[in-house]
Amino acid sequence: MAQSVKQFGFTLTEWQRFYQTQPVGARIDGVRTAINALLASLGGSDNAWLYHATAAQCEAQYQQLAQRLAAVEGDLSRLPLFGVPFAVKDNIDVGGWPTTAACPAFSYQADADAAVVARLRAAGAIVVGKTNLDQFATGLVGTRSPYGAVVNSFDSRYVSGGSSSGSASVVARGLVPFSLGTDTAGSGRVPAGFNNIVGLKPTKGWLSSSGLVPACRLNDTLSVFALTVADAALVAELAGGFDAADAYSRHNPNTAPADLPAAPRFAVPASPEFFGDRLAEQAFQQALVQLQAIGAQLEPIDFTAFRELAEQLYYGPWVAERTVAVEELLQSNPQAINPVVRGIVSSGLQYSACDAYKAEYLRAELARRIHLQLAQFDALVVPTSPTIRTLAEMAQEPVLFNSQFGIYTNFTNLADLSALALPAPMRADGLPAGITLIAPAWHDRALAAFGQRWQQALGLPLGATGHPLPPQQPLPFAENYARVAVVGAHLSGMPLNHQLTERQAVRVEQTTTAPCYRLYALADTQPPKPGLVREDGGAAISVELWDIPLARFGEFVAEIPAPLGIGTLVLADGRRVKGFICEPWALQGATDITEFGGWRNYLTR
Repeated sequence: MAQSVKQFGFTLTEWQRFYQTQPVGARIDGVRTAINALLASLGGSDNAWLYHATAAQCEAQYQQLAQRLAAVEGDLSRLPLFGVPFAVKDNIDVGGWPTTAACPAFSYQADADAAVVARLRAAGAIVVGKTNLDQFATGLVGTRSPYGAVVNSFDSRYVSGGSSSGSASVVARGLVPFSLGTDTAGSGRVPAGFNNIVGLKPTKGWLSSSGLVPACRLNDTLSVFALTVADAALVAELAGGFDAADAYSRHNPNTAPADLPAAPRFAVPASPEFFGDRLAEQAFQQALVQLQAIGAQLEPIDFTAFRELAEQLYYGPWVAERTVAVEELLQSNPQAINPVVRGIVSSGLQYSACDAYKAEYLRAELARRIHLQLAQFDALVVPTSPTIRTLAEMAQEPVLFNSQFGIYTNFTNLADLSALALPAPMRADGLPAGITLIAPAWHDRALAAFGQRWQQALGLPLGATGHPLPPQQPLPFAENYARVAVVGAHLSGMPLNHQLTERQAVRVEQTTTAPCYRLYALADTQPPKPGLVREDGGAAISVELWDIPLARFGEFVAEIPAPLGIGTLVLADGRRVKGFICEPWALQGATDITEFGGWRNYLTR
C-alpha cells in the first residue's frame, strides 16, 4: 500500500475507513506504510514543524499499537484513533522527545508523555511531530518564535495567529486531521479563525495539564484543532478526564445540556469593535444573518464587562503568572527570550502580592457580571478575531495588534467559560473570518452539537485543503448523559415534558422500539398516561430519545409515580436505552392501544 495524495485532508472518519479497508492481518503494516510515507512527504523546510518523529520513534509507536490491537482482539471500534497521525504543540511533552516551548535555551528531553498525549496514544493515535508556537505560548500572532513566523495557510503575507500557530497550520493544510494546542488568552481559537478550521477550547480542568509547560497555570487549557466539529469533539472526549496528578484538574459535574435548543438565543456584542477592518465587520454580519437563517435568535448585549476582563490578562497583575512560568530563565539568561516576550513577562515583576489579590477580586466581580448576563442566553457569539494583520504590520506594532486580536478571547478562561471557534463566511478578500461560541463551563458538548449543525449548514471546504465538507458524522456518545426513551406524557409538547426540559434534557431523535412491546392507555391517571410492556406478539412503538445530564437523572426518576418506572428498552436498531416501563398490575382496566403505534397517534386518532 502506498500513501495516496488523497490522504492529505483526511478527516478522522476517512482515516478510520482507510484502515478498515486494509486486510485484518496487515493493519499494523498499513499504519507503518501510511505514516512513514506521510513523514517522508513533509520535508524539512516547513517551519510549522519544529520536530518530526524519527524512524525509531515511529517504530516504537507501531509496536505499542500492535500490542493495543492484540489486547482488543483486533476490534478497531475499541481503538477509535487507530493509526491516525496527529501533531503536538511544542510546549506539551511527548516522552523521549525534546520540548522547547520555542526557546532553544529552555529545551529539555521529556521523561514521559503529557497526560493528554498518553490518552490519545492509548486510543491508537500516532504522534508524528511537534509544532511551532509563539515562544512560551505568549502571543496571539504566530510570529514570536526564533524558528520563524508561521504564515497564514491562505495568504503567506498574513499571520497565522498564535500562539498555537504550527498546530493550526498543519491541520488547515490537511497534513494531520487533528492537533493539540493550548489556550490561555485565545491561542486555541485565533489561529483556528485565521485558517478556516475548528478550535475547541475546553472548559478549564477537563483536559489535564500534566506535562504542559505553563504559561498562566490558573488559566491554561490544552485545546484541539480539527477540520470538523465532530473530529474535535471526539478527540476532546478521548483526551479529557479527571487527572489526580494535575492540581487544577476537575470532575465534570454532569449538569450541562448535551445540545442547544433548535432555536437558540445568542447574545451578541451591541457595538462590536473591528478596528476599522470593514471586511471583517462585513464577514461577521454575514455570519449573523446565516445564524438567523438556521433558527438562532440574536440579542445585542452590553460588552463592557467582557472587555474590562479581557484587558486584565495582559494589562494588570495577571501577567505575573507568565513571569512565574519563565522566572528561572528570565533571571539566568534573559537574552534567550524573544524581545517582545521578554518585555511582557518582565512587566510582571512590578506587581506586588497586594496587587495580585486586588486583581483577583476584580476578576471575580467581572466574571460574576458576565455570568449573570449570559444566564438568559444559550451562548455568546463573537468574531473569533476583530481583524487580521500582515507580517509587515505585525513587525511595526507587535504588542498593539496582538492585543487587538484578543478582545473576544482574553476573558474566556478568566471567567471560566467554554468556547468553540468555528469556520464562518469568508472575507471578501478570500481570507478566513471565524466566529466563536462561548458558554458556561462544561457546556462543551452543547456547543459542539450546535457547531456541527452550523458547519454542515455553511458547507465550507475543509481548512485550506479545498476538500469539500464530508457528510455529517454523529458526535461521540458522552458518558455525562443518560439517554431516556419517553413514550407518553413526557413527549415533546405533552403535559410532563417540562420535567425533562427543566433539567436541561435535549431531544435527540424520534424512533421506535423493537417489535416486542405493547402499549396500553392506563385507567385513572392524571394527566393521561400510557403503559409500555414487553410482550410476545408485540409491535414497534414510537418513542422519543432524550439526553438528560447524568446528575439530573435521579431527580427525574424520583418524580415518576407508580405504576410507571424506568427500565431498559430495546430499540428497533438493537440499541438499549433507559425508558419508561409499566408494572403489570396496572394493566387491569387499561385499554390496549398497540395498534396505533404510539401515544401521540392514539391521542389524535
